[in-house]
Amino acid sequence: MDLLCRLYRTDATALGLSGDYRVGGEPAGIRQLPVRAGHARTPVRASTSAGSRQGQSDPLTSLVDSARRAVERTLALTTVSATQLELLDERVMSLRRDYVFTPPAVMLGRLLADLEEIRLHAAERQPASVQVRLSEMTAVVSTLVADALMKLGRLDDSERWYGTVRVAADDSGSARLRARVRVQAAMLPYYYGPLEKASELARQARLLNRGRPTATGAFAAAAEARALARLGRTAEAHTAVNQAQEMFERCDHGDPEDAWAFPERRLFLYLSGTCTYLGETGRARAAQQQALALYPDRTGIDPALLHLEQAVCLIKERSLAEACQLAGRTYLQVPEAHRTEILGSRARAVIDVLPTRLRSVRVVRELGEILTLPSGAM
Repeated sequence: MDLLCRLYRTDATALGLSGDYRVGGEPAGIRQLPVRAGHARTPVRASTSAGSRQGQSDPLTSLVDSARRAVERTLALTTVSATQLELLDERVMSLRRDYVFTPPAVMLGRLLADLEEIRLHAAERQPASVQVRLSEMTAVVSTLVADALMKLGRLDDSERWYGTVRVAADDSGSARLRARVRVQAAMLPYYYGPLEKASELARQARLLNRGRPTATGAFAAAAEARALARLGRTAEAHTAVNQAQEMFERCDHGDPEDAWAFPERRLFLYLSGTCTYLGETGRARAAQQQALALYPDRTGIDPALLHLEQAVCLIKERSLAEACQLAGRTYLQVPEAHRTEILGSRARAVIDVLPTRLRSVRVVRELGEILTLPSGAM
C-alpha cells in the first residue's frame, strides 16, 4: 500500500483502500454520484485535504515506514571516516615495520595502545566493509602482541592471544589471513613445544592456502618442514622444503622491512633450522650464510638465532668447544633489550642436543653459567 501511495502521490483513502465502515451510515469520505435508471449507485471517493490525510493514515503503514527509515539511518551510521580508516592502516603498517627491529617490551605498549583504538571502533556499528578491515587490523596487531609475549617468555598469555588472533581472522572472512595467523601461531609450540602442534598448525595454514603461490603458502610449508625435521620425519620434511622453495619462487615476498612479509632472508632462516635438525650441516651452513648476508644492521634476534643454529651444527660435527664459545658469544653480543627468554631458550637448546655425559664438560658448564646470569651482570 505504501508503495502505491508513493507512486500516485496520494494516500490510502484516495486510492479507495480505506474508509469508515461504522454501522449507521455510509463510510466517511464517500459521496454518491447521481445515477440513471437501471443502474446501481456506485460509491466514489471524495477528495481529501493534506490535513485529513495524516489523520486517516493506516497505523501499520506509519509503523512500517518509520521502521524502514530507522534501518536506513542505522545503515548509514559509522564512527570511522574514510580518512580515519586510512590513518589506522598507516599506523598498523608503521607497527609492522618497527616490529622488525624494536625490542618486544617496547613494542608491546605501542601495540596495545593502537589495538585499543581499533577495538573501540570495532565495538560500534560499522558498514560491513569497514568492519572487515577493522577485523583484519585486529588480527594483524594481535599477532604481533602474541609474538612479543612469546619473546618475553609469557607463554600462557601468548597462547591466549594467539587464540584471539584466530577469532579475529575468522571474523574477517579472509582465507589468506586465516592461513597466515595459523602459521604465525606455529612459532610458539615450535620453540616451546609440543612440536606436533607446531607441525599441525603449519599444515592447516598450508591447506587453507590451497596451493596458491603466496608468501603465506611458502611460509607455511617452510614452518612445517622445520617442525617435521625436529620430529625426525625426514622424508616429509624434505617434501615440505621443496614445496616452500617452489612456492617462494612464484610469489610476491613483500617488503623485507615488514614484519608481515616473508622475505628471502626468512626463508633461509627456516631452511637453516630444517637442515640443522636433519643433520645436513653443509646445507644448513649455506642457508645460514645466505640469510646472514641479507639482514640489515638494525634488526631483531634472527641473526642471533642463526648463529645459535651454527653452534648446533658444530656440535653435530663434534666441535664441542667451538660450539659453546659461539653460543656464549652470540648470547652476550645481543643488546640487553633483545636478550629475552626466547633467546635464552634457543641458547639452552645448544646444551640440550648434547649427550648427558658431555654436559659436565667445562666449556658446557661455562655456557650454562652465562645463560643464568642476571641481565644487568652481562
